[in-house]
Amino acid sequence: MVLLAAAICTKPGKAIISRQFVEMSRARIEGLLAAFPKLLSTGRQHTFVETESVRYVYQPLEKLYMLLITTRTSNILEDLETLRLFSRVIPEYCKNMDEEDIIDNSFNLIFAFDEIVALGYRENVNLAQIRTFVEMDSHEEKVYQAVRQTQEREAKQKMKEKARELQRARQEAAKKGRTPGFGSGGFGSGNMGMAPSPIIGDSASSMPEPLPKPSFSAPSRPSGPSKALKLGSKNKDVDLFVDQLKSEGENVATSASAMKQPVLSKTVPPPVHTESVHLHIEEKLTLTALRDGGLQNLEIHGIVTLKIKDDKYSSIKVQMDNQDDKGVQLQTHPNIDKELFKSQLIIGLKNPSKPFPLNTDVGVLKWRFQSQDESFIPLTINCWPSENGTGGCDVNIEYELEQENMELNDVLISITLPSGPSNLIVNECDGEYHHDSRKSILEWRVPLIDVANKTGAMEFSCNGGPEEFFPVTVNFYSKTLFCNILVRDVTLVEGSEPVKYSSDTILIVDKFEVV
Repeated sequence: MVLLAAAICTKPGKAIISRQFVEMSRARIEGLLAAFPKLLSTGRQHTFVETESVRYVYQPLEKLYMLLITTRTSNILEDLETLRLFSRVIPEYCKNMDEEDIIDNSFNLIFAFDEIVALGYRENVNLAQIRTFVEMDSHEEKVYQAVRQTQEREAKQKMKEKARELQRARQEAAKKGRTPGFGSGGFGSGNMGMAPSPIIGDSASSMPEPLPKPSFSAPSRPSGPSKALKLGSKNKDVDLFVDQLKSEGENVATSASAMKQPVLSKTVPPPVHTESVHLHIEEKLTLTALRDGGLQNLEIHGIVTLKIKDDKYSSIKVQMDNQDDKGVQLQTHPNIDKELFKSQLIIGLKNPSKPFPLNTDVGVLKWRFQSQDESFIPLTINCWPSENGTGGCDVNIEYELEQENMELNDVLISITLPSGPSNLIVNECDGEYHHDSRKSILEWRVPLIDVANKTGAMEFSCNGGPEEFFPVTVNFYSKTLFCNILVRDVTLVEGSEPVKYSSDTILIVDKFEVV
């Protein structure tokens, strides 16, 4: 079987996306797709049509066609089986099955097509494997994105600090009797001399020097252009900069008391030291809870990733320790000896002569847990808005840790606020909060939730109705896994000598919302 191309097209023959698996010019594939509708006859029940050079195998999808273009010598039964797999992939990413939805999800569809067919030949994969391969992401990319976001936040913080320093300088100058905006001379002070303006450095210690006492004799002004900084122009620049920050929704401090408000920034887990053999265990949490109580869905996806840096450790065995009592479903990589894992929980290659690849993150074990049992919720959120009779709502929101063996770090609870002026008043808060007016979100941050800090509450008043404060989203990370699956030991295949290794575990939130 040689599959030339897979395409999704409209019934008039307009191609929405097309993936060629062999070398083919754009003019040829466009010509083949344009000729397809002309070959269809009304009333025919067949799912394929042939020309002198190619065979079209197709399946109607509402207003679209899933179309495969193959050679005439290919096996029609395999063609139809492949077509069915392609047709099952499309609803995984496109819910509406229309042209706009196909275009929005075109990259995911093309990635999925590449998992089905390689160089014109069908791969031995099923729908679950395709979904897993497409959704797999890079740990290095996550670390890079986290570092980049941290750098951006630090740069933004420095901008705010610089604005505060400039604001302090202006207030200090006003206290000493200098009126900003009149150039370099104090008009009402009687001092007609040239007083240099303060130069603001990177630290808050660079404050303006005290001005000399005004004299009653007006000294002569030196001739020629002056190189001194003008306080008025600098203050004008400060005002423009502060106004720009305020227009973007940032809360810029204008008084000494306002400067003491905490600045919220999301932290990332610190990097861990890695040995020549490193195992990274990661779980992703997806949870949707109902605002009136109850769990709509809880899903955990876990993976063990192995990375070997030294060639002498390329043939190893990993002894796992499964202490899970929730009924998790485990699955090993196809190259891992499944019987060995089932009997002894040892991850070893099916072919011992074929070592693990070097300097590559290799997923060796996956697991999945899904439930609608409320007892498995790690953290419950109770958001209770009630109308206060003045056109707004009093909102009480609280959290409670349900899984007491877990420690949740950098917990961020985001409450949706009504758009427009909110007149937000926070009456009580355990932790820190930040109002993002641009996104109409109230962010409530708690550094750590554990058995010693199980509960917390926030109370605020805001404009809007009770339905406008949802969904409430939650984000955190934890070094304690939901499914207690850990690494016990690593040994060489030959001789069973112990190998020095490093490992780290982390649970991150993919989606956690209360709807």
